[in-house]
Amino acid sequence: MTQSPAARFTLDPAFGIGEVNPRLYGSFVEHLGRCVYDGLYEPGHQQADEVGLREDVLALIRELGVTTVRYPGGNFVSGYRWEDGVGPAEQRPRRMDLAWHSLETNRFGLAEFIDFCGKAGVEPMLAVNLGTWGVEDAVRLLEYANHPGGTELSDLRAAHGAEVPYGIRMWCLGNEMDGPWQIGHKKPEEYARLARETAAAMKMVDGGLELVACGSSGFGMPTFGTWEATVLTECYEQVEYVSLHSYYGLEEGDTDLDSFLACGEDVERYIEGVVATCDHIGAKLKSPKKIMLSYDEWNVWHVTRSPTMPPAEDGFAHAPRLLENSYTLADAVLTGSLLIGLLRHADRVTAASLAQLVNVIAPIMTEPGGPAWRQTIFHPFAQASAYGRGRVLRVEPDGPRHTTARFGSVDLLHATAVIDDETGDVTVFAVNRGLDRPLPLEVGLRGFGGELRVVEHLVLDGDDPWARNTLDAPDRVTPRTATDAVVSGGTLCAGLTPMSWNVIRLSHAES
Repeated sequence: MTQSPAARFTLDPAFGIGEVNPRLYGSFVEHLGRCVYDGLYEPGHQQADEVGLREDVLALIRELGVTTVRYPGGNFVSGYRWEDGVGPAEQRPRRMDLAWHSLETNRFGLAEFIDFCGKAGVEPMLAVNLGTWGVEDAVRLLEYANHPGGTELSDLRAAHGAEVPYGIRMWCLGNEMDGPWQIGHKKPEEYARLARETAAAMKMVDGGLELVACGSSGFGMPTFGTWEATVLTECYEQVEYVSLHSYYGLEEGDTDLDSFLACGEDVERYIEGVVATCDHIGAKLKSPKKIMLSYDEWNVWHVTRSPTMPPAEDGFAHAPRLLENSYTLADAVLTGSLLIGLLRHADRVTAASLAQLVNVIAPIMTEPGGPAWRQTIFHPFAQASAYGRGRVLRVEPDGPRHTTARFGSVDLLHATAVIDDETGDVTVFAVNRGLDRPLPLEVGLRGFGGELRVVEHLVLDGDDPWARNTLDAPDRVTPRTATDAVVSGGTLCAGLTPMSWNVIRLSHAES
């Protein structure tokens, strides 16, 4: 096997990008397919708790290291009546969900979601319906959820069994409102005014909220750039975040893994484009405020490989199997690269949501009445959440490049590093995008003022890029420990196997 020339970069604790906000490791739960029903929530399952949450799924979510969960959508929220999901579950209405052509029973609603968040140890992030509803209903939902008491809706929440307010801090002002597929799809000027009015009214109730305005629903949308500029010109001072959404996949029959594994390039260009737009509008408005980015939908999604709508003959089915991608080793390596792209912009990307959490393009899969298991993409996310806390250091790779059909010439190495300033421990995250060549890695560490040693080198790799974890083989693709990484003379040297995700943990040597 031919080996590539070495890829090199130098780390120095004096050159940082920004602190990692724990919200970077968020996820997303939508009433879509089997994400909620037969996913999180399955009363009667042998591992369901007293309210119907699957405890085996909760355990995997905690292992995954999720910090926030965005809810209840997604496209679903643009037609959702929040009142349908509160009060006695047996009295809640059954409705048609037009977004995913499904039957919504509303047995799982706001109270159940907040209960789930408490048990999973995650922060709730709530979206309001700005598709079919608007200002009044967003404020009513906020009053119900967060007001302490003494008003109609806060007292109604208490009557429903929740005397203590939910205290939700982060709210999304609708979802993908530039998308023609969206119920209540709007022109940029229409949405901008509605977002400003909704944000202003919500902050009359609670001035400490953190609000997310909808950006355009993808880097490739015709609206991209002009949408963000129009929306932020209108509501720059009323919001704290603008959203980004992107998914990456292969069409049926497409085997261009070189371009696929380079999709982290697209993430970084997308982020930098949104940052430029935000700062341009801030400069025009002469505002000292900086808008942060909420990358609140991102994942690998092979759109043509799983249905997005139930068969017509099924009508409005309850919890149909939709968007259930079975992920490969290649998908996991790209997931690691996408995480690297987010971390490399931690100064502005301060919230993100892997979409979604269970069954629907998800790191966790379940079977009704059966087990739950980790998909391949579970592993890089869990490792990044576990070890990617602290301050991101600047990484400027110098090494071999190769040409891709989609992105042109790209680095074979995609990497970032995070330092814990209290302990001095450093974690390097690195992806070798090369399909068939090992990549030597050399990292200069002389700026750390003391010897660092390798604690652990974790690798996700394999001979088959299409290998996947399934119900029958749930652990086919799992991380392994490598033994070749070493620090010598102030330089970390390691070998990165072809098409691999790597976590190299460094700590100060014992005196």
